[in-house]
Amino acid sequence: MHSPHSLVFHNGAVLTDHGFQTDVCVVVEDGHIVSVLHGAPPASGEHIDLQGGYLVPGFIDVQVNGGGGVLFNNDTSVQALATIAQGHRKYGTTGLLPTLISDDAEVMRRAVAATRAAITQGVPGVLGIHLEGPYIAPARKGTHNADKFRVPDADEVAMVTALDNGVTVITLAPERVPVTTIEAMVARGAIVCAGHTAGSYEDTRAGLDAGITGFTHLYNAMTPLQGREPGVVGAALEDEASWVGVIADGVHVHPASLRVAIAAKPKGKVLLVTDAMPMVGSDDPSFNLYGETITAVDGVVRNAAGSLAGSALDMASAVRNTVNLLGLPLDEACRMAAQYPAEFIGLDAELGHIAPGYRADFALLSADLHVQRTWICGRE
Repeated sequence: MHSPHSLVFHNGAVLTDHGFQTDVCVVVEDGHIVSVLHGAPPASGEHIDLQGGYLVPGFIDVQVNGGGGVLFNNDTSVQALATIAQGHRKYGTTGLLPTLISDDAEVMRRAVAATRAAITQGVPGVLGIHLEGPYIAPARKGTHNADKFRVPDADEVAMVTALDNGVTVITLAPERVPVTTIEAMVARGAIVCAGHTAGSYEDTRAGLDAGITGFTHLYNAMTPLQGREPGVVGAALEDEASWVGVIADGVHVHPASLRVAIAAKPKGKVLLVTDAMPMVGSDDPSFNLYGETITAVDGVVRNAAGSLAGSALDMASAVRNTVNLLGLPLDEACRMAAQYPAEFIGLDAELGHIAPGYRADFALLSADLHVQRTWICGRE
C-alpha cells in the first residue's frame, strides 16, 4: 500500500538504470523514490501525468558562475545562491555547485559561509561550492584576474576546505601548487581538479598522483595535446580514473574534440558543465566582472580582450547539443548531465538515478528536449 501522500509519476518515458522505459510509474514519498513499478499505476496518491514526455534525473552542474542575473563573485549571499539556483532550475538543473572564480581570500571566506548557510537553510539545488582559482596559471588565466593569483598557505587551505555540510571542488594549476598542498586539500575532503593550467604532462601526472580527480572544462585554458608534449589534455585523456568536464556549447570546444574525449575516456568519466554566467535564467545579456561590463553576443560571452568569459549555456541546451552535435543517444546525454556528475562529487548514492531510495530530483523533457517541469525532493 502506498500512502495517500505519495506522488505517482506516470504516462511518460522514464530514464531508469535500464534505459528509457515507458511501461513504468515512479512512486515518491517524503521527497524520495520508494518504487519504480511496472504496469498500471497504483490507485492511491497524487497522480502526475507526464503526457508522454521524458522523465530524467535532475541535472547536476558542477560549474555555475552565475544565473538569474547574479554573479557569485559579486554577491556572496544566501539570496544570491537561491537566485542562481532558481535561474538554472528552469533548464532542468536540480543540483549545482555555485562557482567562485579567482578572488581575494575574504571573498572566498564569505562564499564558503554563504554556501554553508544556504545548505543549512535548505535552499533548493545548492550542493556545495566550486572554487575555481585563484591557485592557477597567469598564462592560462582566461578571464580570471591574475592580480588575485597566489599559492595558498596552511591557513588558506583550511579556509577553502571548511565547508562541512556540502561538496567542495577546488580547481588549481598543478604546476603552481606543491603536491603536499594538493594532498592536504584532498585529506580535508576537497575534490581537486586541474584547470587554468600551463603545466606539462609530468606536472599533471604528479597532481593526479597527489589526489587530483578531475579536469575543469577540458581543452579550455590548459596545455594542449601534441605528439611529443602530451600536455594537460594528454594526461586527462589518458588517465582512466579521473573525470573531465566539458562545455558542450559548440563554441568552447569543437564537436570533434568532444567526440575524441568521449572515445578516449572510460564510460562515465565525461560530464557536462555549463560554466554559466548570470544571463542564464535572466533577460539581461550583460554583467559586471572585476569592474568590466561583459555582454553576451549571439550567445557567446567574451571580455574586452576577446577571451571567452564563461558561457550563456544552460544544461538542457548542453544535453540537446550532446544529442544533436555529437550524435549521442539521449539516455547517455542525460547520464552525462546527472549520473556522472553525481559520481564525480560523491553524491551518487542519493542523486543521479531514478531508482528506489534516491532523492526525487527530476526534470521532465518534451519530445524536442526542452524542460517542461522540474522537481527537487519531490517538490515542484
